[in-house]
Amino acid sequence: MDYQTYEPNIDLKSLISCYWTLEVPKQPEPQKQRIVPDGCIEMAFILGDDIKRYTSENEFILQPRAMVLGQTMEPFYIEPTGFVKTFAIRFYPYGIANFISEPISNLANKETPINKLFEKETEDNLTQKIIQAENTKQRIGIIERFLIERINNKKTIDKIVKSTVDSLLSTNGSASINSILKENLSKRRQLERNFKKQIGVSPKQLGKVIRLQTALKMLLDPKSKKLTKIAYESEYFDQAHFVKDFKEFTGINPKDFINHDNLALSALFYK
Repeated sequence: MDYQTYEPNIDLKSLISCYWTLEVPKQPEPQKQRIVPDGCIEMAFILGDDIKRYTSENEFILQPRAMVLGQTMEPFYIEPTGFVKTFAIRFYPYGIANFISEPISNLANKETPINKLFEKETEDNLTQKIIQAENTKQRIGIIERFLIERINNKKTIDKIVKSTVDSLLSTNGSASINSILKENLSKRRQLERNFKKQIGVSPKQLGKVIRLQTALKMLLDPKSKKLTKIAYESEYFDQAHFVKDFKEFTGINPKDFINHDNLALSALFYK
């Protein structure tokens, strides 16, 4: 698997975490891959063969070839049908709300074709340019021009939402909402409502995903520490709490995660 990441333009750096590409040769026997929540929202363009997204053990849909994958709160399975070639934009949790008018909560736990989010003519033009581009550098230039033109200056992310996300990111998801709000505890209900609208999930859910990311990166470190040490450094109450959250978001025990074949792709994204 060839996975690469690229830095965004300085004008988009506060909204976009990175651009990434993934290429995987066609496999004789394609294998399901379990995708683990990462707290971000992504816009992806499938440039290779179709990719299946399983809706149950045996039933699947084909992922849209140009889509936005909203916040996910549970793992899901995908399976390539052949050669994998993907170009994607990974937004910070509050990032994509600057570019679309659709409530972010409507995007959660599913793929939304981008023709549902932008005018058809605009989407067709963008998708064709991305497909016809000669390389990743050209694709980044195309998507950045598109996004910079669409930044909605009239619609700003609620300051309390952004400060909450920033606090969760800076504390690896361990900060409590009360400690973030401090003297503004009366605004908790407003925060919950605006957070759901602009991020797609609750502050508590996002915090749990961000904290899990921290633990996953430690777990995948070649110098991996004992689970009790990882749980402590990720600020879980105890190892049992860590294991419970881990299984909730990955569907598997931490000890089984590292060498599990159908988690190879998720492990690649976290390294």
